[in-house]
Amino acid sequence: MTTALSPQPAATVGYLTDTLTHARSLEGLVRPLLELLETITGMESTYLTSVDDVANLQTVLFARNTRELQIPEALSVPWADTLCRRSLEEGRSFTDDVPSVWGDSQAAAALGLQSYVSVPVRMDDGHLYGTLCAASGHRTVLNGDAMHSLHLFARLITQQVERERLLAELQAANAALSRHLLTDTVTGLPNRRALMQELARRIARANRVPETVLVAFIDLDDFKAVNDRHGHDVGDQFLAAIGGALAASLRGDDFVARLGGDEFVALGSVESPKSASAIHALHARLLEATSGRFPLGKLDLDYQGASIGVIATDAGMDHEAMLVAADAAMYAVKRERKAIVPQVQT
Repeated sequence: MTTALSPQPAATVGYLTDTLTHARSLEGLVRPLLELLETITGMESTYLTSVDDVANLQTVLFARNTRELQIPEALSVPWADTLCRRSLEEGRSFTDDVPSVWGDSQAAAALGLQSYVSVPVRMDDGHLYGTLCAASGHRTVLNGDAMHSLHLFARLITQQVERERLLAELQAANAALSRHLLTDTVTGLPNRRALMQELARRIARANRVPETVLVAFIDLDDFKAVNDRHGHDVGDQFLAAIGGALAASLRGDDFVARLGGDEFVALGSVESPKSASAIHALHARLLEATSGRFPLGKLDLDYQGASIGVIATDAGMDHEAMLVAADAAMYAVKRERKAIVPQVQT
């Protein structure tokens, strides 16, 4: 049996225009195109594939099956033995006699393919993205308009893929820029800007639920002596080591940032009745994290711990007032530690 369909041009153009207008994703574009392709070609199955030439796989991304022939979505087959590859390499886009042309294809024989058409979907740089195909178990006649439509649809798909790739690249670049703007380059921790954003978020949350924000101000005593004695490179290594140790000490949704210089700030959130014990626990963990031996390349630095002031915030305090209060608590601790032996030993 031979099938030949000729869609009404005005209806086709109108449907295509509507598809292009409303498509917001590759799937949103392709599915209507496959429906239109079925009408134009008269084929039983229409589908879009992707080709991974490194893994040697062809995968059916989207398919439309309306009669007996079923091409399942997500089907992956070796690319080397597909009709799409043979069609591409032989320059034969269409045949209505698959058994005569590709009689050795076991897949085609198993599906009972009689008619088959395939055009490549290539990116702007020439790379093969995949193929746009239609197949049928019946002999189907294609005219020049049908082949023109196939190539047009393939080009529209290419443009959509390129747009989505560009959007993904822009989003990734924007995310990377945001991370850069919010990250301290020496320690890899969040920076002051990120700290202020996080503190504002926690204050807003604490105003909605019975929660207390803990603010710990951390100052590295005798850090200047490290720089003066060993140089700024070692000083930066020490800051990075401290930053890593502080990050490793975090629990739950704790947060730590480098405020600047030798100063760090850690945040925690607890239920208000637990704030007294939480202050003690947070101080102990941060002091332990900043104490001990820090390997810095060829140098091992023994450090007796930072001066740390921890406060539980009062209702209505803004983030600047919180930092000032935590800073004052830290200096009270620092005064108490003055009689202790020097902090840095090598």
